[in-house]
Amino acid sequence: MLNNLWDIIKLPFRKEKELYISIHDIFGVYPRNITFYKQALMHKSIMHRNEKGKPVNNERLEFLGDAILDAVVGDIVFVHFPGKREGFLTNTRSKLVQRETLNKLAQEMGINQLIMSSGHSFSHNSYLGGNAFEALVGALYLDRGYDACMKFMKKRILAQMINIDKVAYKEVNFKSKLIEWSQKNRVKLSFELVTQSKDKNGSPIFSYQVVIEGVEGCTGKGFSKKESQQQASKLTLERLKKEPQFIDAVFEAKGKRTKMEEEPVNLVPDTEEKMDFIIPQGDVQQPQEEEKHVTAFKEKVYSENSQPQSGNAAADSRKTADDENEEFDLSDISAQPQSREEIIAAAEEQAFKE
Repeated sequence: MLNNLWDIIKLPFRKEKELYISIHDIFGVYPRNITFYKQALMHKSIMHRNEKGKPVNNERLEFLGDAILDAVVGDIVFVHFPGKREGFLTNTRSKLVQRETLNKLAQEMGINQLIMSSGHSFSHNSYLGGNAFEALVGALYLDRGYDACMKFMKKRILAQMINIDKVAYKEVNFKSKLIEWSQKNRVKLSFELVTQSKDKNGSPIFSYQVVIEGVEGCTGKGFSKKESQQQASKLTLERLKKEPQFIDAVFEAKGKRTKMEEEPVNLVPDTEEKMDFIIPQGDVQQPQEEEKHVTAFKEKVYSENSQPQSGNAAADSRKTADDENEEFDLSDISAQPQSREEIIAAAEEQAFKE
């Protein structure tokens, strides 16, 4: 186990000494078990195998380091922004551990120069440095524990290399920006998959193109749908700013679409044959007398000498007779006081008459 510079000087191989010193420059501590760090810097493209013939690379350590980074950075963000809601904390953590950030850190810290990989793979895979950064964090966790990872992120990364407040309030989601712009201007936006393939190492490659109102925008490539759409959105936003003819073409297409949508749609002709040349029997209406006015209760009021006609004389005659029979007899209503005996006598007399 190596704990100091003197132990490193005793190492027989020059490359071994250089790796120990490089790990110390990155993490601020010397490795206890250099094997973890060697594996963390070993990309799958070199096809290295162990004594049993199984492939050895940094993918497993990358998985572990990704989980450790989420926990450590989540802890730091939670403490640094008291009172902030879950959405803000999640967004800030995502910005700090996203591949673009880790790629930049790997480049600035010299990690890219330590990675063992084929030259073609290194130039092609834009995530190589970020993946190695995660794998090294996984190696540090296995070698020295969680506290060493926390100290590395707080004292080395967030204290010296990243302004956490600036990152938290910086908008980097170009796709969201483009969607917001399209919604404000009421233009149709879509992301079309152009190609989907794999590189020589089996890594997927996606190519997406932005289409606005049917006008082709920019195309972006990446190792995920999100990355390619982000790249396409960024390039399209830049083009909208720099090329007036492009934005003119977009709104010209929008104008044509909205004009077509606003045009009235004619009704479909009816196929039913109208028999308007046949005069229906018994449908001759009698002229009605002029109405006087309509009350607030929607009741028709007629003059004293007029009655509403139904158009059917027989029906009107029956209605008049019924009205006469149903008319109340008001002769038994009197203001003169009557005794109970008088009322009973009058009722019996009326009953015998009927």
